[in-house]
Amino acid sequence: MVEDAACLEEGKGHGDGDVPAAAAADSQWEKLLGNGRVPVPLPASATIPVPVQPERRRSSVGSLFSSFRRSFRFTTGGAKGAGGGASTGHVFSRYRQSRFNARRIRKRVVFKHGDCNVVQGNVAKRSTRYLQDIFTTLVDAQWRWTLFVFSMNFLLSWLAFAVVWWFISFTHGDLVPQNFSNSSWTPCVTNIRDFTSCFLFSVETQHTIGYGNRTPTEACPEAIFFLCLQSITGVMIQAFMVGIVFAKLSRPKKRTQTLLFSRHAVICQRDGTLCLMFRVGDMRKSHIIEAHVRAQLIRHKVTKEGESLPFYQTELKVGGDGEEDKIFFIWPTTIVHKIDKTSPLYQLSATDLLRERFEIVVILEGVIESTGMTTQARSSYLPSEILWGHRFQTLVSFKSLNGEYEVDYALFNNTVEVDTPLSSAKQLDEFGIVEQQMSYDFSNRSPSSNTLCSMDSMSIDLSLADGGLHLHQHHNHLHHENHFQIGGGNLHCSSSSPNTDSTAILLSRNSGTSSFGRRMSAPHNHTTVAV
Repeated sequence: MVEDAACLEEGKGHGDGDVPAAAAADSQWEKLLGNGRVPVPLPASATIPVPVQPERRRSSVGSLFSSFRRSFRFTTGGAKGAGGGASTGHVFSRYRQSRFNARRIRKRVVFKHGDCNVVQGNVAKRSTRYLQDIFTTLVDAQWRWTLFVFSMNFLLSWLAFAVVWWFISFTHGDLVPQNFSNSSWTPCVTNIRDFTSCFLFSVETQHTIGYGNRTPTEACPEAIFFLCLQSITGVMIQAFMVGIVFAKLSRPKKRTQTLLFSRHAVICQRDGTLCLMFRVGDMRKSHIIEAHVRAQLIRHKVTKEGESLPFYQTELKVGGDGEEDKIFFIWPTTIVHKIDKTSPLYQLSATDLLRERFEIVVILEGVIESTGMTTQARSSYLPSEILWGHRFQTLVSFKSLNGEYEVDYALFNNTVEVDTPLSSAKQLDEFGIVEQQMSYDFSNRSPSSNTLCSMDSMSIDLSLADGGLHLHQHHNHLHHENHFQIGGGNLHCSSSSPNTDSTAILLSRNSGTSSFGRRMSAPHNHTTVAV
């Protein structure tokens, strides 16, 4: 991604005659827009067409091995082009190597499915600390280890008390063969002959099975004591292990499997403001109560004192309307972050999105309606997973046949392309200031301003922080000229007609890959601005 951005910057430095550089810049903007097509300005009356996905059928031609070989060749870039030359596969095919390599290259903090990519190392006395909180350790452990501990607890307790019963019987003389047939001999436990019978008696005592063949007597007080001790121990082990199994089965973490986040985030305009948006959904019929959404921007930061903070977290203000983080979560909802002056993305343009390195971690929290427990679902978005100039497609429709609202989750990740400026929110605000000043100036000009006098020449200078915006305007009865400079774009307009106060303004980017039109008017003035 950094190399692609470098190629884009290199392409900006050449003139119009450098065709390869311009083509490279065009390809970078097309990749940014997601589907390889530059957005075209639409009239206000035009409607946005909804793309229809063609139905695809899986081909049954070829074996499993041949399919694996073809996909392997495409992944590694080994497939040849039509002319037998180099590979013509996807530009990101070099990243499609394996799950581990993809994680290593992208360096995510939070994976798409919500797990954190964090491993604790060099922790002093880790085993001791884990054993001190054995309940949480067993709940967090995998099922095979939980079942192993579950089985070993019962087996070891049976064996331990079997040894105790064998030792009691041995010291009392119950295991002597001569006493087996002596009717006057009273053993501690009847029908105890060897260690196997002691083990069977231990199992019957701990689980209160009581088959009736082996019973304790009043001849040994120690036997009565250990009988009570084993009964208490058995109840405690059962309660402990049943609690662990129940906690694992009812963990709120499992509820997050049915909470969905959109595959991509999008940036487009809503009510004239650039917004970062992503979509959340819930597949279950039982809802999430008190649902609220959070978003954290993780990026590298250097403080004024020179301290390097590699994973600095900045809170993004998000919500259903971009203001309130609590949402009424009964169907898929689009979460909005308004990119204004308080947003850390205020200076981010479409070009910057190609070379920036950050991660946006999104969090959905709420109370499970059926269990009353709190759950938290997580996901994240990298710059390569943010589509500039896209908007989510509507997926909720009303069915008049049954009088219900239907949610089509097949459209959950679908987006449509919309007309969106490629400038940052800061640059758009700066241009809005210039536009308001021009509109104010044109509206206050008198019809007799075409004569030369001291008041016919006007100069307006604006100095803004980013890119150095400059506006200089002159008027006379023979020629009207406007010169603007915003960042890397040059703007020039002229008109030689003394009777027609008409000015055509063209703002062009060096890369020359996208444009959008905007029209404004004032009394006795007509200005067309193309950016």
